Amino acid sequence: MCYKSKVSNIKKTKLRAKKVIYVGLSGGVDSSVSAALLVKKGYDVRGVFIKVWQPSFWGGCTMKEDRLDAMRVCAKLNIPFYTLNLENEYKKEVVDYMIGEYKAGRTPNPDVMCNKYIKFGGFFDWAMKNGADYVATGHYAQIKKINDKFCLLAGEDNNKDQSYFLWTLSQKQLSKTLFPVGDIKKPDVRKLAKKFGLATAVKKDSQGLCFIGKVDMADFLKHFLKTKHGKVLDEKGIIIGTHDGVELYTLGQRHGFEISKKTTDEERLFIIGKDSKKNILTVSHNPLNIKDISSKEIKLKNVNWTLGTQPNFGKKYSARIRYRQPLEECEFIEMKTGELIIKFTKPQKAVTPGQSVVFYDGKVCLGGGIIE
Repeated sequence: MCYKSKVSNIKKTKLRAKKVIYVGLSGGVDSSVSAALLVKKGYDVRGVFIKVWQPSFWGGCTMKEDRLDAMRVCAKLNIPFYTLNLENEYKKEVVDYMIGEYKAGRTPNPDVMCNKYIKFGGFFDWAMKNGADYVATGHYAQIKKINDKFCLLAGEDNNKDQSYFLWTLSQKQLSKTLFPVGDIKKPDVRKLAKKFGLATAVKKDSQGLCFIGKVDMADFLKHFLKTKHGKVLDEKGIIIGTHDGVELYTLGQRHGFEISKKTTDEERLFIIGKDSKKNILTVSHNPLNIKDISSKEIKLKNVNWTLGTQPNFGKKYSARIRYRQPLEECEFIEMKTGELIIKFTKPQKAVTPGQSVVFYDGKVCLGGGIIE
């Protein structure tokens, strides 16, 4: 009897020692499979759907449907389900930030801020306060401990790698975070979802603004910014059309403005210049003709190093100035408090203020900063 009692006590100890993981469930296939994989490994998994601010004037909200899908996943996996309200945080740190950047003539990156303040801000902090050993998300990225440092690595699936949007993470966050699908390719994630019998197996990937989904950004911004019509010029300075307000447009954009002076050349026109003071857009048939913002040296602010310390300034690294751009060779020139000058081997086209530059050493994401 003593022997049986001892075994029973050991089992209880193991149950109490089981790691608690809160999984951020978006209602999509990636986070659903992440939860399923963690359950299969024997963790104490709990699903969390994050409720964020939604625009009352927009009818395309999928939040109710996404929440229901997240609940279905939790029911299938037999794990607890929670709803975490981060509406105020999302409105302030993502929406208001985005509107402010467009108003100032810069191009924001709301997905970066969503990760920083919502997924690895409000959600991360809430989970830690409620007994989490780890949080997990469906991001296509990897975390490996190398020489006592928690390294953020690119995802195994090059077409889905999301490390670009995670450059603000700290060592504390990386040490307490899991990316269960980071070493799996997307088609295989779909197969796993079907194998686990998850309702999200055939659900389409979400697109557009983080959590809110696909929105017409110009229509969205018109509810918050006072704009006025302006002129559209060709590269020779000739007026060829009109636009709804320079704040509503980004460099490289190829729609949203009207061309009244037609030409025989029917190729698409791209925005290559913005003059916020004069409320003028300049367009070209060649998107590589973006004016005055091609440079080898770029100044960055709000720099973060994911390893906690800045790397060797005498070494060549690689970086990208926009999502999915091929990595380009670079080196770090000068570092001040929160600011960095980075020099590329080749001039970079369309260097856009407000966007993120993210640095890599091989597959390791070293960090990033925001273009000034």
